[in-house]
Amino acid sequence: MPGSFEPEHWWWIAGFLLLALELASPGVYLLFFGLAALVVGTNAFFLPDSLFGISQQLIAFATVSAAAIYLGGRWYRSSRGKGDEMPDNPARRLVGRETVLTEAITSGRGRAKIGDSWWTVEGPDLPEGTRVRIHAVSANILSVEPVEVVRPPDAM
Repeated sequence: MPGSFEPEHWWWIAGFLLLALELASPGVYLLFFGLAALVVGTNAFFLPDSLFGISQQLIAFATVSAAAIYLGGRWYRSSRGKGDEMPDNPARRLVGRETVLTEAITSGRGRAKIGDSWWTVEGPDLPEGTRVRIHAVSANILSVEPVEVVRPPDAM
């Protein structure tokens, strides 16, 4: 019948609707189902109904959805980074920066001022005023190491 929708049209409508809803909702929940619906709709367009009927389309949708969720989850976990560090931790921008201890490190803990903020630092016991370099951040505690100060040789 002219003007009627074929199964691939319904899959494409569902896929684009799910992708549009994904834009309006927080998180990444509907993206994988929307992509799977578009893939199934494209396959239904190119394959004959005798080879790719509605039951095969539903199985393909479930399979492609599961594969998309699995691969998307793996990609997301690998892009977040390793370890227990929070990927959005703004303190990570301080790694590599040098500062001076404002409070001596005793028993592994001390304090340093960076900009207008006071930070708890941990590292080897060092006296106040020692120049240190930040090499790691964990739970907003800066791990530091002393910076070797190179002194020019005395002029004779």
